[in-house]
Amino acid sequence: MKFVKERVNVICQELARLSISQKIKITDMQVKNGCYITPAEADASKEPWTSFDTVNDRWYGPDKHYWFRTTITIPESFDGKNLWMRVHAGLDDWDDGRNPQFLLFANGEVIQGMDINHREVLVRENAKAGEKIQLDLQSYTGTLHSEFRLLADLEEHDAKIEEIYYDLIVPMQGLNRMDEDNKTRLDLETELTNTINLLDLRKPYSKEFYASIEEAEKYIQEAIYEKMGGWDEVVATCIGHTHIDVAWLWTIDQVRQKSCRSFATVLKLMEEYPNYHFMSSQPKLYSFVKERHPEVYEKIRQRVKEGRWEPEGGMWVEADCNLTSGESLVRQFLFGKRFFKEEFGVDNKILWLPDVFGYSAAMPQILKKCGIDYFMTTKLAWNEFNKVPYDTMNWEGIDGSKVFTHMITTLGVGQPETSFFTTYNGMLHPDAIMGGWDRYQNKDINNDILISYGYGDGGGGPTRTMLETSKRMEKGIKGVPKVRQAFARTYFDELHEKVKDSKRLPTWIGELYFEFHRGTYTSMARNKRGNRKSEYAMMELELLSVLAEKAGKAYPTEELNRMWEMILTNQFHDILPGSSIHEVYEQTKKEYAEIAETSAKLIGERLDTLCAKKDESVTVWNTLGHRRNDIVELGANSAEALTDGTNVYPVQQTKDGAVIYAENLPSKGYQVLRPVSGAAVETPFAVTEAGEGYTFETPFYTIEINANGEFTSLFDKENDREVLQSGKTGNELRIYEDKPLQYSAWNLDIFHTEKSWKVEGVRRMEWTENGPVRATLEIEREVMDTVIRQQIHFYAKDRRIDFETYVDWKFAEHVLKVHFPADVHSDEATYDIQFGNVTRKLHTNTSWDQARFEVCGHKWADLSEGGYGVSLMNDCKYGYSMKDRVITQTLIKSGTEPNLTADQEEHFFTYSLYPHAGTWREAGTVQEALNLNVPAKAVSSAAEKDRMEFLSVDKRNVVLETVKKAEDGDGIIVRLYEVENARTKVTLYCADAILSAEETNLLEQPVESAIDVKENEISLTIKPYEIRTIRIRTTK
Repeated sequence: MKFVKERVNVICQELARLSISQKIKITDMQVKNGCYITPAEADASKEPWTSFDTVNDRWYGPDKHYWFRTTITIPESFDGKNLWMRVHAGLDDWDDGRNPQFLLFANGEVIQGMDINHREVLVRENAKAGEKIQLDLQSYTGTLHSEFRLLADLEEHDAKIEEIYYDLIVPMQGLNRMDEDNKTRLDLETELTNTINLLDLRKPYSKEFYASIEEAEKYIQEAIYEKMGGWDEVVATCIGHTHIDVAWLWTIDQVRQKSCRSFATVLKLMEEYPNYHFMSSQPKLYSFVKERHPEVYEKIRQRVKEGRWEPEGGMWVEADCNLTSGESLVRQFLFGKRFFKEEFGVDNKILWLPDVFGYSAAMPQILKKCGIDYFMTTKLAWNEFNKVPYDTMNWEGIDGSKVFTHMITTLGVGQPETSFFTTYNGMLHPDAIMGGWDRYQNKDINNDILISYGYGDGGGGPTRTMLETSKRMEKGIKGVPKVRQAFARTYFDELHEKVKDSKRLPTWIGELYFEFHRGTYTSMARNKRGNRKSEYAMMELELLSVLAEKAGKAYPTEELNRMWEMILTNQFHDILPGSSIHEVYEQTKKEYAEIAETSAKLIGERLDTLCAKKDESVTVWNTLGHRRNDIVELGANSAEALTDGTNVYPVQQTKDGAVIYAENLPSKGYQVLRPVSGAAVETPFAVTEAGEGYTFETPFYTIEINANGEFTSLFDKENDREVLQSGKTGNELRIYEDKPLQYSAWNLDIFHTEKSWKVEGVRRMEWTENGPVRATLEIEREVMDTVIRQQIHFYAKDRRIDFETYVDWKFAEHVLKVHFPADVHSDEATYDIQFGNVTRKLHTNTSWDQARFEVCGHKWADLSEGGYGVSLMNDCKYGYSMKDRVITQTLIKSGTEPNLTADQEEHFFTYSLYPHAGTWREAGTVQEALNLNVPAKAVSSAAEKDRMEFLSVDKRNVVLETVKKAEDGDGIIVRLYEVENARTKVTLYCADAILSAEETNLLEQPVESAIDVKENEISLTIKPYEIRTIRIRTTK
């Protein structure tokens, strides 16, 4: 037979039209402008109601809110029938997230969200003629269009016609993925033909018409759903879902509404489809619903109790996993899991991150120590060069921890299985599910794939069509995967049990690098700076609050939680990466400023409590977990020198205040310094003009600086060698054309290095400081209205060279990078990541190496050979490249979509060059980078003791980081981790006597582990890259 599928489709479209058996147009409405949460709030507004003619009137956007209202009287013709309402804005564009969206109320009660995918609502079952219903539409125009209609109808739907329609169309939709001569396809085509041949469409709604439907229905149930039913060789576990970006092409304020509309739609469809199961992550979204519509939230609670709604996902929001710090990732789980546990009694076990732009190799350990057993994503299917060879696997991190991982393989309808792309916004559609099975790469160990189905971003999640399709596919149509509705947790538990002991279960080792969206390491630099500074401010505040509480100052739990929640929300995977609209970053600018102001105030109050003796002393605080030698900014201080009782530190005056270089500052503690007079100390620096540049001598280096402010030579006197490659320059700033093929804010394409310009245009270069502590060279450049101003600081007692930089950037679709060509032989470089580091090859021997032309690192990257190396550190940057052993940091990337003026603003950042003997391990690069990011704090008064070291460790390769009050108030939480891939016996020292100590996981829950406690010491063995968390109870 020819054209069977096509013929069946024609009949189905006719049946779909006939299924709407009665329609009455709603013509008269009232409308008022404004964004209101409830009908009562709309009534209370002084904004006037005006009449709205749905035939002739229009409403206008974009980005506007309206409230429509009408009162209907149910007509006699609908008595005893189901009453539906259909709303259409006159648009058919596909974009779910930016088209008009509505929330429908009936007599003041939330009924359902309405959008391009959910245009119809069942308002009443078994309607009563004469009943009056007030219908309210909370309405938003979206951001794409500027003019809309509001077409509204009351409808009756014929259930019998709908039933035969779905019974026909579902098996028909499975034919596309079968070969034309496939026996199952031929059998299905025969039975579909036989079924439609029984339909009598001569006179719709006649006795003969309904008799034929009954006969056809009886036939297809027996022929396809019974005789060809029960097929379960392949299973598709389907879970309803609506992936909602917390911000992206809309603001967080809009997501407050999207969440309520989408969740209301889910609840309404659950009433109509008893087997509908739904999963949603991100507690932040639930908090919006709880705040705006507590009655809707209570319905969610009930569905959770019934076992039909799955609150799962692990994190507070679906956070970026490249840029977020290790401690912030811990707090994502702490806040996220706590919310779902307290609100719903559910302990999350899955990290659900379908849309995040790559996954750090530190993640498996973080997951395991946060009680997360499973990981799900789909985004790696977007890879530009290479297809990840597994969909079900173990994922092993830098410390050896493994987490069971599954990647959703759902394809779009009609999408070839050879395509890499898969979707987390799947269609519950035979073609899409069959394509997902064809695309799945681990068929040798598993016959059950996971389908996350439903429209996202305000698209309302699953539709009635999907749920009707599910009812048919649950019967197991031969040749089509059998659908079951089940929770994601059920799927993972069963899959893990099935394959955990299989010899064929593969393991992926190391980072899950995403070969796409590399520009997100750099886009919206101001936002990334705000995040980094906020992360460290919280950790400093927590430590100082622990100490100040011992002195009687209350621990600021409420303020800390509020700021942490703000930080965590802004780590969402389209906010922190820089891929949202302009308005999103106007809001984050305010929030990061608020965090900076509030944390500074709270830190200042605690320092005042701890340094109460007002005299001429200076108390220098080191909140880091290692003893440090470092520059200290004193502010206004007229002393000639300061002493700790052993060493005398000359004070150097600068235009920004006094500075000293202090030594042996205690770990997690302070040193009191007192003013002394002393003979003037000679500067150890010598500047000689050399042509248009300089020859500059420091205690460590001889540096040749050309007229452009670049280093043409950097000779390391201590190690008797040149640092830079011959004929190349260090601190070379270059501007690259950045016009990616797509996704302007997200992507940095491999060809971006084809065209570039060296930054020249020096309009000022002068030495502004030359004293006993440091010398500073200021350089100001201008390139086509873009101003770049640098203060390059050279230190008398530190090998670090700091490049404190200001840029007023005017370019669009261009990238600024800085280059240091290192004369170091290595084919790999090391990069700082959360709780450790990774090495990556510099060559392009394989397509996997070629794809890593831009990579993510946190505070430092290092290129070392056997006995020497060079580290490049930063205080707020993340993008690196190392081609030809040129250490390169990407500083600014100014894409134009979705934010037309992204990064065309003022930038403040510091990067630091750190040449060193040995590798980064022996050189202490980890500690130097921490020093750069967390400056010592000087307080112009004295603390109780001359010196206090609250906590410390005795091994360089163990980083003592977080110190905070326990979440339950019982003791202090101390977190440390190993950074050199070395099993180490380490001792943790405490200034107070330790009453008791126990190890916990990252969520501060006790774990079985032996730790040795003696008075004020804790001894333990820490494994390579291991994170350890200890609860300590002390005498004070």
